[in-house]
Amino acid sequence: MKKKIQIEYPLNPSSGSVIWGAISTPSGLERWFADDVRKEGKKFIFKWGKTESRDAEIINNRTESFIRFHWTDEEPRTYFEFKIHYNELTKDHSLEVIDFVDSTEEDDTRSLWNSQIDVLKRVFGI
Repeated sequence: MKKKIQIEYPLNPSSGSVIWGAISTPSGLERWFADDVRKEGKKFIFKWGKTESRDAEIINNRTESFIRFHWTDEEPRTYFEFKIHYNELTKDHSLEVIDFVDSTEEDDTRSLWNSQIDVLKRVFGI
């Protein structure tokens, strides 16, 4: 049984549409998440290096709000999700990452997301 984790990352003042493009399009995801990303209908094919490849299906999304993927080789009720939050008072955005992990891999998974989101922030200037 996998455990649900949620991590929220504050972002520099930025456009919601820039963040949305970074988390929901093959070209955006290629810049920070995987080396190569292709989309076929609701399926995304992610590739890292020359040999690693994983397929994920979009199981839910709302434009400029959130996108939820399910790795096709994972347990049925698991997913990873990117959710954009906007604070009207401060005009700031944050990005919430939701993922499911084995309890023995939680620290490694959090470290991996921290590293990946650092790349996203640097590449997109957010």
